[in-house]
Amino acid sequence: MSWSDQVFRYCERGSDPSFWAEPLNAVSNGAFIIAAVAAGISFVRQPRPEPAPGLAILITLVLVIGVGSFLFHTFATRWSAQADVIPIGIFMLAYLGYALRMYLKLGWVWVAVGLAIFIGALQLAGDVQCRPGLFSSSSAPGPCLNGTAGYVPAFLAMLGIGAVLQVRGHRAASYLLLASATFLISMVFRTVDLELCSLTRVAGSAIGTHFLWHFLNAATLYLLLMAAVRHGHRPRA
Repeated sequence: MSWSDQVFRYCERGSDPSFWAEPLNAVSNGAFIIAAVAAGISFVRQPRPEPAPGLAILITLVLVIGVGSFLFHTFATRWSAQADVIPIGIFMLAYLGYALRMYLKLGWVWVAVGLAIFIGALQLAGDVQCRPGLFSSSSAPGPCLNGTAGYVPAFLAMLGIGAVLQVRGHRAASYLLLASATFLISMVFRTVDLELCSLTRVAGSAIGTHFLWHFLNAATLYLLLMAAVRHGHRPRA
């Protein structure tokens, strides 16, 4: 297989290889850019007791996610698919490490253990196969929930950390819990994109629901960034 091989994965594109075959899916990635810029402005304006390079990296990663996803939904090739998923994977690991360290105050050894468990969970979730007709992305057995099952560990980690922070009375808890609820809804829209394809026709063209995943996912990432901007730093003694 070649890196330039076409990838047909979403309702809006169908089997059209052209650059603008997914206009809604492509343009909706602007939501990630807006989320990163808005969080960046808050980051710059927020008085911080100490430097926060980790937070700046998280904000930059959200910006990169928007660019990578735009490339995938325009070029729709194997190389652009990697440009889409790699920044997302890096962000998930980076934010989990940040949350374990800054919110839960775990030592570096436990942070490493948590990341290792999370990577294992991502691998297991990504390997789950569904039979045809059960939200599989093709007529043959394939990734479950149209590939959305791979994001379930991220949802559970977000919800779990948010719940722990809520019990502890941490001010970041509400952000993480709201982000969890938003992400759950976004996963539903990603899952049903192909299944609702025939029901989402506008002016004769099927649009699907994947663009709603972009909007809600951008909102999720914005909430996570704002939790870190406002409540993720250590006060200076």
